Amino acid sequence: MFYEISNFLIAYSDVFSFFRLVNYITFRAIMAALTSVLFVFLFSRNFILFMHRQSLLDQVRETGVHSAFEKTGTPTMGGVLIIGGVVSSMFLWGNWKNPFLLASMAGMLWFGGLGFLDDFLKIRKRSGDLGLSEKTKLVLQGLFALGFACFCVGPLTPLSDGLATKLFVPFYKHPVMDLGFIPYGLFVFLFVIFVSNAVNITDGLDGLAITPSLFVVGVLGVFAYVEGNRIYSSYLYYPYLRNAGELTIFGAAFVGAGLAFLWYNAYPAQVFMGDTGSLAIGGTMAVVSVLLKQEMLFPLLGGLFLAEALSSQIQDKIGVKWLGRRIFYRAPLHHNLQHMGIAETKVVIRLWVLAGILALISLATLKLR
Repeated sequence: MFYEISNFLIAYSDVFSFFRLVNYITFRAIMAALTSVLFVFLFSRNFILFMHRQSLLDQVRETGVHSAFEKTGTPTMGGVLIIGGVVSSMFLWGNWKNPFLLASMAGMLWFGGLGFLDDFLKIRKRSGDLGLSEKTKLVLQGLFALGFACFCVGPLTPLSDGLATKLFVPFYKHPVMDLGFIPYGLFVFLFVIFVSNAVNITDGLDGLAITPSLFVVGVLGVFAYVEGNRIYSSYLYYPYLRNAGELTIFGAAFVGAGLAFLWYNAYPAQVFMGDTGSLAIGGTMAVVSVLLKQEMLFPLLGGLFLAEALSSQIQDKIGVKWLGRRIFYRAPLHHNLQHMGIAETKVVIRLWVLAGILALISLATLKLR
């Protein structure tokens, strides 16, 4: 809104030349972050009280970790606050004609809505295992992933001709291959589903998922700034993506909302993000990574989410179903660390540190190529 109004006033009279600030990505990014922080702080207390009054509380699942039962009665669906913060912030500071922003918002809202439905069913049935079935969830995730894959390789793609289907890897200047429309579309389809579920699996301890998410989206925001600038992208040998800088503002809004949410989600958590938040965050990271051609950076940048997802799938699919025994004491990774006797807060902080180190290495790939 402010973006459109300011540009209208600039064109109307030189008296409003001060509003030219809205055309600077850095200014709008700062304002977007502050706006989303303010939104979450303003509404969190009332949201938590409302959830308590309506008995919309987290349904504990059997994980083998006794501390999980101490969190019974904590409000869930806190992802609504994160999504609300980002949407309100981008409503004020975003350029809603930008296809990069529209695609990212669509991913956040679709997966957030899917997570909200899953959380609601768990609360209604009073069981952490009776939300959407795995099959239904995968089908709904697949619908968006399929549509997004078609968008990326179709005529409406915001990527320049010949760039959409190319694959880039960290530490190398040039695309390693051109996959072609169908193989790349399939790759995007699987990538979106995997990343969205990886964050969902990681969300198991107070504050565990949100902080690494801030690292990931923050770094992607830096990449968006570089790739959306013709000079910086040329200097650093990155593909120039016209208008991709809008994702820097989107990323800043997310970081602001996430930091404010962490205020209430840190141990002991006053509210959980639930599947509403974890799926929305995963969908957002997947969409932004694809739009910036940084799909292959995610195994490094989001290495924590990758480890959590793989440990869970190896335990369930290979260990329990194929071999008939557990490979790890517990899964995913954070529960295995708890089983080893490490306190919850220490597990969370150590995994934050690892996620931060991976984010720094990922930033290094901007220059080390």
